Amino acid sequence: MLTAARPQTIAELRASGHRRETVKEEMRRNLLTRLRAGEPLLAGIVGYDDTVLPQLANAVISGHDVIMLGERGQAKSRIMRSRVSLLDERVPVIAGCEINDHPYDPICRRCLDLVEQEGDEVTIAWVGRDRRYGEKLATPDISIADLIGEVDPIKVAEGRYLADELTIHYGLLPRTNRGIFGINELPDLAERIQVGLLNIMEEKDVQIRGYRVRLPLDLFVIASANPEDYTSRGRIITPLKDRFGSQVRTHYPLSISEEMQIMEAERHAVPEDFELIFPSFMKEVVAELTHLARRSPHISQSSGVSVRMSIANVENLASNAVRRAARLGETLAVPRITDLAFLASSTAGRVEIEALDEGKEEQVLGRLERGAISSVFSRHFSASQFEGVVSRFEEGAMLEVGENIPARAYTRAIGEVPELAAALKRLSLPDRPEVRASVIEFVLEGLHLNKRLNKDEVEGRAIYRR
Repeated sequence: MLTAARPQTIAELRASGHRRETVKEEMRRNLLTRLRAGEPLLAGIVGYDDTVLPQLANAVISGHDVIMLGERGQAKSRIMRSRVSLLDERVPVIAGCEINDHPYDPICRRCLDLVEQEGDEVTIAWVGRDRRYGEKLATPDISIADLIGEVDPIKVAEGRYLADELTIHYGLLPRTNRGIFGINELPDLAERIQVGLLNIMEEKDVQIRGYRVRLPLDLFVIASANPEDYTSRGRIITPLKDRFGSQVRTHYPLSISEEMQIMEAERHAVPEDFELIFPSFMKEVVAELTHLARRSPHISQSSGVSVRMSIANVENLASNAVRRAARLGETLAVPRITDLAFLASSTAGRVEIEALDEGKEEQVLGRLERGAISSVFSRHFSASQFEGVVSRFEEGAMLEVGENIPARAYTRAIGEVPELAAALKRLSLPDRPEVRASVIEFVLEGLHLNKRLNKDEVEGRAIYRR
């Protein structure tokens, strides 16, 4: 509908047949329309189709406010923000209202007075869905003024009486009226702020300084919390916990393929002046490493191992491949197994090693990398498929690998081996020198982990031998 065709006054709005809906009724209607059409509930959310999304859909249909419990990196914030897509594209509000009052039922003093004076001739405006979302990261220093409101000294200085309700400067919650309000890390709110939030959600009123203001806000509230913080006594007041109609537990990707989907969707692109081929088996290694970290007894699981670790690691591998290509004068960048040594910077800050002793962190990360490579190699090949490669090394061949060794040096050292061509075909990769070097490293490391080849590591390089 064109803006000019929309009603511009309350009278025109009534004549158009517009019916007032609460924000929860509006979201329910749009959700059911989406489900009937077979469209995805929330775009861009991977791995939750059979677990989290049905629960979120039930909460919307039930008209429940929602608390999402999950460790870091489980798309809680993305889900909160993507809920905006369940709102109408535009809704009518009284023009100039700070808190998006509905033309049929204003709640702020300014709009109540305006409707009393002008009736149905009051001008209305149309607000887009993006302006109907508010979000706050909960911290202990948040005040009632931030969330609810405060007396505005400027308005007092302009001549209004302190007792005049129009002196109030509204906080974030009222300004999100008729929309969605998201709170990240809810348990970090101070108890007195939690009480203020409870009053808004349950009692529909709040005390600002000396005012007792009735604010029947129309809100859908969605919050997030770490399960450990949420269940700890004293971190969240019981009445507020009870106010959330649905509690939804999020989780990390359940499969390697889902982790890879997220990595591919979220990672940054490489510079356009370089061609990048990122072998699928290298992405699998990154995803497998993260999954192993989530099960490792040597890594603290209380704060989780974020999907952001997988994303950062795959970006780091691509960056290191581009850096190598630039230094060696190669036009094609292809990540290799030796590039995994550079993942420490994007991994170490995202995991907490238990009982950290000197050198322990490198040992744990090294064990995870070897476990990931071994699992991915076994998924694609068996060591017995490369007897021809092993024979080359039994005949005295040796191969030095490293992140600074040109791709063509690999082929010169190992020669043409039919099993490698078959491996390229099995992995659906083009037979180019840089790609072949990556596959050679993968195969040799897989054979080493299967105890078919020996490996000596010296100063960032490795020598494979029999």
